[in-house]
Amino acid sequence: MTPPPATQAKAVAAVGAQSVLLEVRPSWWTFGWHLLFSWLLVPLLIALYRRHSFVMRIYTDRVSIEEGFFTKESSEFFIKDIRSIDVRQGVWGRMVGVGDVTISTAATVDAAEEAHGVPQPNRIKDLLIAQRQQSTT
Repeated sequence: MTPPPATQAKAVAAVGAQSVLLEVRPSWWTFGWHLLFSWLLVPLLIALYRRHSFVMRIYTDRVSIEEGFFTKESSEFFIKDIRSIDVRQGVWGRMVGVGDVTISTAATVDAAEEAHGVPQPNRIKDLLIAQRQQSTT
């Protein structure tokens, strides 16, 4: 049995005239894991940017370094101009085989080129030393 149309109209009008006492939405705690891990996208983008904005190429007679992602800056120096090669590795870097290589030269204005977070930094140092010894003989 359905109520008469006049009764339905009164019920709809009564519901529409009432004020809202409480509006309920899901708690932010429900999205805790989403909020906790949303920051992971930002470090990924930063890592991709930094990884693709540095390239060091070692040739038999020279070293070429390109820096930048949108704008490029390149520098080259001859291996015979290398004065010292420094390798820095922290505990974590030693465990995973990553470190910083600083090449001091007589050819560059600031006298040092740095490569941060490169794999096998001691191998790079050994290669540069071997090339330097070959170029002086």
